[in-house]
Amino acid sequence: MLKILTLFILSIVSLNALGQETLKPRPSPMTAVSMRYKDCYVKIVYSQPHKRGREVFGTLVPFGQVWRTGANEATEITFTRDILFNSTLVKAGTYSIFTIPDRIKWTIILNSELGLWGSYNYNKKLDVVRFDVPVQTLNDNMIPYEPFTILLEQVNDKATLRMLWDKTKIEVPIKFIN
Repeated sequence: MLKILTLFILSIVSLNALGQETLKPRPSPMTAVSMRYKDCYVKIVYSQPHKRGREVFGTLVPFGQVWRTGANEATEITFTRDILFNSTLVKAGTYSIFTIPDRIKWTIILNSELGLWGSYNYNKKLDVVRFDVPVQTLNDNMIPYEPFTILLEQVNDKATLRMLWDKTKIEVPIKFIN
């Protein structure tokens, strides 16, 4: 009986130790940003990779290849009402955001497939919107962004989706429609 009780206690302790292992924070933590205009809500959920002394664009994130626009799962954006995304009408819904970074421009992609890990199973046939935006470089006197960061900045019925990492900045205009 003592042997059985000892084995039972060891089993519980082992399972507890394994459970603790899964609670480690991710190196690229998940975060979200959101905004609201009247009855339209915009939410972006993404994971934030960090620079950690690495060369980011062109090396860690190769130029000319589809990128999940963050880390881990593909970044997702939700609109609760129809909006204009870079002057293109986008229906209310949730979409994956993929990008194709390059030196002078990025291709921004909204794709209808959800729940993807990375961009490994990205399917171009499911693109809803695809357009290019120019790359902006932060001034030399500005501190580089250590984590990949997405911001939503709103003024009345217009907003800007900003993606920043290292010295790179991308902007996409959003317009709420009534």
